[in-house]
Amino acid sequence: MSGSVVAYSFRNLPPLTHRSIPLFCLHRRLLRHPLPSPATVLFKTSSSSSCSLLNPFYFTGNFLFRRMERFWAGSSVNKNKGMVEHLQRYGIIQSKKVAEVMETVDRALFVPDGSPAYEDSPMQIGFNATISAPHMHATCLQLLEKKLQPGMHALDVGSGTGYLTACFALMVGPQGRAIGVEHIPELVAMSIKNVEKSAAAPLLKDGSLALHVGDGREGWPEFAPYDAIHVGAAAPEIPKPLIEQLKPGGRLVIPVGNIFQELKVVDKNEDGSVSVRTETSVRYVPLTSREAQLRGY
Repeated sequence: MSGSVVAYSFRNLPPLTHRSIPLFCLHRRLLRHPLPSPATVLFKTSSSSSCSLLNPFYFTGNFLFRRMERFWAGSSVNKNKGMVEHLQRYGIIQSKKVAEVMETVDRALFVPDGSPAYEDSPMQIGFNATISAPHMHATCLQLLEKKLQPGMHALDVGSGTGYLTACFALMVGPQGRAIGVEHIPELVAMSIKNVEKSAAAPLLKDGSLALHVGDGREGWPEFAPYDAIHVGAAAPEIPKPLIEQLKPGGRLVIPVGNIFQELKVVDKNEDGSVSVRTETSVRYVPLTSREAQLRGY
């Protein structure tokens, strides 16, 4: 890979072609001291000083400000287990359960053919949609782990290729319920085929895992209330139906915002009240209508 310094701007610019991007950004410090407008963050791939600009949506599902010494290239990690070990090494995966499920569900089955499946990078999957980077999937699994115990109900909004829904299903098991909702029918058909090739296939067959075509902003009332809800696209505000379908004691993880986005953790207390906190700054594609998505937002 040729060396370059890449400027991340919030302008709508052509996508980056590089495959691995070591970050040297600051994490929560930038939350306390926001960047000036237009917001620009630098990503360094070598000692070269050349710069290029990229489409911000290419970074769907990535922390903006988490510090990592290196993101790995395909030549250094070529197996699912190696990807998981890398995420453990950097403290993204902190529990045995999350490590086990991410080792069991092979990411290569859920990305387009020929893609570098184990790189820590989001990937385009068609229809102006992406699959998030592995570190974002790991982060969301960690945040939801206690709400993904055997027998619990989980909802994955914007389920895409089905990867995270399959992880949820393995965690809640055959006595639980894992539902994926995606408004692009072709992606739902693809995700079903992906799951059928994965370790979660028996759960799809017995009905404890299901993938549906629908507007995820409305949730999926049939199997509510949910112990865990994950949203894989950024909403301008937290959709009310998702809060309503959250079980008392349950947790919702959702990116919120437009240009500036934050990963929100929403906990519903036993008395029905809701508390919201910010986990980190992120960049996701918008949670919008199918028509707007197909038009390119």
